[in-house]
Amino acid sequence: MPAPEVSLGGMTPREFYASELKRLREAMVPRMSQEKLAALVFVSAGYIGQLETMARVPQLDLSRRIDEVLKTGGVLERLHSLLDFSRFPDYFKHAKEHESQALSISEFAALIVPGVLQTPEYARAIFIGAEPTRTDEQLTELVAARMERARIVADPAGPELWFILDEAVLRRVVGTRGTSAAQLRHIADVIKRRRAVIQVITYEAGAHALLEGLMCLMTFAEAPPLVYTEGPHAGQLLDDSQLVARCRRAYDLVRAVALSPEASLALILSAAEEHEHAQSSPAARPMA
Repeated sequence: MPAPEVSLGGMTPREFYASELKRLREAMVPRMSQEKLAALVFVSAGYIGQLETMARVPQLDLSRRIDEVLKTGGVLERLHSLLDFSRFPDYFKHAKEHESQALSISEFAALIVPGVLQTPEYARAIFIGAEPTRTDEQLTELVAARMERARIVADPAGPELWFILDEAVLRRVVGTRGTSAAQLRHIADVIKRRRAVIQVITYEAGAHALLEGLMCLMTFAEAPPLVYTEGPHAGQLLDDSQLVARCRRAYDLVRAVALSPEASLALILSAAEEHEHAQSSPAARPMA
């Protein structure tokens, strides 16, 4: 369970920030509208509304700009320092909300198939590997939640999807060889149905800009882009504009050295066939 959030007058830091932003805006003489504030800080009125209803996490540089416009003496910048969005369960909940609102999602995966591309069997094996003592009921709930996320891939009105997979994702046996083969066949089907652009970066590419882990870049119609990164038992949403720009450049560099979509599909199918052949071989043994 995540640690409890610090409260201010019975409110969480995020709730307090949202209420203070609205109070300070409306206290201006004459009263300042969301549209006027948005124009002065170079964002959309919808984005200001999202901040005041806690639908978006405020950016530090935006907090500073709003402080200047509303002449708060740095109130929002100081409140921003109280916000703690670094604990994985909380961060992933926010990331999931943003995932459904995104115009585009560009994700790099170094070790396992991204969640929205996973099959139920593959997801179940991942959850068992992470925590072998989970009950069947817990596993069923976790897999169902992951499959709910996976609907975004089938939704024609969903975001534009782009995935880059390290070759290790294709080679790693998760569950059984059959589970891994079926997972790769599913990814190939996503490609063939043109639901996502998927590339593979091979071992021969050597060191690259995202060698160390998972990164997901999300863009939006009326809000700045976000980056979600994840490690063992922790995740983080990044909204600093300079850091997001660096992440975007890193993704572009990896995309440049990855295989073409056509060559990637061929490698994915080849890896699936290898898993299937190994599964059917008399010498093959079940994997835990």
